[in-house]
Amino acid sequence: MTDVTTNPGAAGSTPAAPGASTSDLALVVRHLDKDFAGTRALNDASLVVRRGTVHALLGGNGSGKSTTIKILAGVYPADGGELTIFDEQHDLRGYSPATAQQAGLRFVHQDLGLFDDLSIEENFALDAGYPRRGAGIDWRALRRRVTALLREYELDIDPRAPIRTLRPSDQTMVAIARALQDQDADQQLILVLDEPTARLAAHESKLLLERVRRRADEGQTVLIVSHRLREVLAVSDDFTIYRDGRVVGELVAESPTEDRLIEIMAGRAVQALRPTGDVTAADDTPVLSVTGLRGGPVRGIDFTVHRGEILGLTGLVGSGRSSVLKMVFGEHAPDAGTMSLEGSAFEPRDVGDAMTAGVAFVPEDRAREASFMDQTVSENLALATLAENWTAGFMPRRRERATARRLIETFGVKVGGPDALFSSMSGGNQQKVVLARWMQRQPHLLLLDEPTQGVDVMSRADIYNSIRHAAAEGCAVIVASSDLAEIHALCDRTLILSHGKITDEVAAGALDVDGLTSLVLREKTIPDAHPEATHD
Repeated sequence: MTDVTTNPGAAGSTPAAPGASTSDLALVVRHLDKDFAGTRALNDASLVVRRGTVHALLGGNGSGKSTTIKILAGVYPADGGELTIFDEQHDLRGYSPATAQQAGLRFVHQDLGLFDDLSIEENFALDAGYPRRGAGIDWRALRRRVTALLREYELDIDPRAPIRTLRPSDQTMVAIARALQDQDADQQLILVLDEPTARLAAHESKLLLERVRRRADEGQTVLIVSHRLREVLAVSDDFTIYRDGRVVGELVAESPTEDRLIEIMAGRAVQALRPTGDVTAADDTPVLSVTGLRGGPVRGIDFTVHRGEILGLTGLVGSGRSSVLKMVFGEHAPDAGTMSLEGSAFEPRDVGDAMTAGVAFVPEDRAREASFMDQTVSENLALATLAENWTAGFMPRRRERATARRLIETFGVKVGGPDALFSSMSGGNQQKVVLARWMQRQPHLLLLDEPTQGVDVMSRADIYNSIRHAAAEGCAVIVASSDLAEIHALCDRTLILSHGKITDEVAAGALDVDGLTSLVLREKTIPDAHPEATHD
C-alpha cells in the first residue's frame, strides 16, 4: 500500500501495510504541533512506524524532522499531539527524557556521545553502571558482559580497546550496542538513528547500514533520519516525508526511486543533483599545476586543473584527498613538490598568501573550521574581506549588512536577516553562507572539502548550482568528496587516490556511481621509492 500525501490537510492519516493491525505498530504520532516564537515548526504532523522495520524520516533542513526527534526524546515539549509507543499512550504534556527511556526509545545521534580516550567497556559502564565486587569494580564481569554484547552486534573487537582506535563504522555500532544494552529477550525497543552516516565514508556507511538491516530482519525496530537518499533507499522499508512541518508523503512497503523521493521532498524535480551530461565551460588554460606533491599521507602526485573545470578528488579515508587541499591553501606545508598558479610559481607560506593569490577554501568541518557559531550571519560573511573593508580601525556596519543582504539573496540563504545568529540556521543554509563568504572574493581557484556533508537535498541543489556558476565564470574548482554520487553529478574529471597516490583518472560520464565505487574500493597501491610515515 502507498499513501503519498500531496495535500497537507491529509497529514493525519495513518498508513499501514496490508493486513497490519494496531499491535503491528511500534510508534504512532498524530496531530503533532510545535511553535517556536511564532514560527510553526510542526503542523498536524504524523509518523507511524511498523514493528521490525527500518523507517526513514526524510525532509529538507527546516522541514520539522529534527524537531520531531527532539520531541520524541523529551528534549522539546510538544504544543499538541498524540503519542503511542508499543500500544501505550503517553501524555505529551508531561513527557520527558526519562519517559522516552522507560517507553523503549533509544537514540544514537550524529555526535555519538562516546569518550574517545576511554575503552569500549568503560563507555558501556558509564551508561549502565559498573558491576561491583565488594568495594571495587568487577572488571571481569564487565568485560564478559561487553564482550557478549559486541559479539551480538557483529563486533569482533577487544572491549579494552580505546574508542579512538576503532574504525568509524565500528564506533557507531558500539554506540548502537550501548544504547540497546538493556534490551532483554522479552523487551522491544525502538532505535532512533539521527544522521548515523554523516561522518562516514561510503564504504563505512554501507557496512554500518548492512548491520542495521540485519538487526531489523531479526525484529529490531529502527527509525532513521538521513540526508543520504541512496543509503536510505538501500536499507528502509517505509518512508515518511516532511516539508514545512507537514507530512507530504507516506510510503509503506514500497521501493521508491531516488528521483521520486526528491520530488516529494522538494515539491518539484531537482535537476541540479543529476549529472549535467557535458563538461562545464573549461578551456585549456591551466590554473593550478602540481608536480611531485608530497606531505602527510600524500606520497607524490601530479595533476592540473584548468580554468572553468570542476576536478574531483576521491578515495577512502586516509587516501590524502583533504591533505591535498590543505597544502594548496597553505594550511600545511608540503614536504616536497612544486606548484604553479596561473603560470607563476606558487609557494604559499600560510593561508594569507593563498588568499592573496586568489585561492578560496571551504573546509569539511564548518562548525569548527569555517564559522563562528555565536556570531551573526553578517559577521561570518565579512570574515573573508576584513582587510579590504576595515576602515580607520573598525568595520563599517552599514556596509557589512548591505553586503550580507546581497549575498543572502544571491545564494538563496533562508534566514531572518543579516543580524541572525549563524547557529540559528539549518546546516544547508550555514554551508551556503560559508560558500558565499568565499565567492564574494571572486577566487581564481576554489577548493571544496565535502561541500554538502550534512546538507539537505534542496540546499545541495542550490550549492551545486553555485559551484557550476563559478566554473562557468572561469573559476577552477577542486572538489574533495567521499560522496561518489556527488562526484558523479558534479565533476568534469575525477582523480581517485589510494594511499596518497593517484591510481585512476575518470572523465565525466565514463563511469556510473557503481563503477566509481569499484575503483575506489579496489585500493590499488603504487610502490613508493621513498616510503614515509603518514598521518591524516
